[in-house]
Amino acid sequence: MRICMWSGPRNLSTAMMRSFGARADMAVMDEPFFAPFLAATGAPHPGREETLERHETDPHVVARLCAEEPEAGHVFQKHMPHHMVTEFPLDWAKGAQHFFLIRDPVRVMASYIKGRQSFTLDDLGYAPQRRLYDMLSDLTGQAIPVLDAMDILEAPARSLSALCMAIDLSWDEAMLSWQAGPRDTDGAWAPYWYKSVENSTGFAPPPSSRPTIPDEYVSMLEACIPDYTALKALTLT
Repeated sequence: MRICMWSGPRNLSTAMMRSFGARADMAVMDEPFFAPFLAATGAPHPGREETLERHETDPHVVARLCAEEPEAGHVFQKHMPHHMVTEFPLDWAKGAQHFFLIRDPVRVMASYIKGRQSFTLDDLGYAPQRRLYDMLSDLTGQAIPVLDAMDILEAPARSLSALCMAIDLSWDEAMLSWQAGPRDTDGAWAPYWYKSVENSTGFAPPPSSRPTIPDEYVSMLEACIPDYTALKALTLT
């Protein structure tokens, strides 16, 4: 089985990659379209040069890699919707199992600002997530599951077992914990973003308070709300 998770940044996505990677039957791919996105758009990102040097930049080559069926077990692919430039192929996604991971925009922005103060609305991924949800629903004919990161933190076993059922994957309690440290499969951008997850061995408790963000980001936050709300209405219960 090919399992594709579509998540915005700072969204528990790397912890989810650790969770699936803790299974003995699962290989992982870390944001395979990030290098093609950087090459195609020229976007400045932390780790840009290392990413372009270490990773495949041709989106058609990456699409073929993402379309490959695993020789044994399953493969988990961590994707970000805003990496899928309009000209990039998407036919490779047919036949895969997909799910979307969302998070309260104020929490995403509060975390994102710590690593990168200048960014665009699309960098946060909400509008691209909603567009891609509709595109993949049409392409696959699936009722694609949506998970909210806060639901996972509040009840990891319940949320992940419900997800496994929704994508027809057997539940494995190994998904609840993992070894600390980096992975060979982590992208070249890991030193800029993965410090917290590298120190983790499982899902952290849910945060007790909702953060605030500086005033200059409030209008961007408000622009994220409609797309987040639309996807939130589709979350697994």
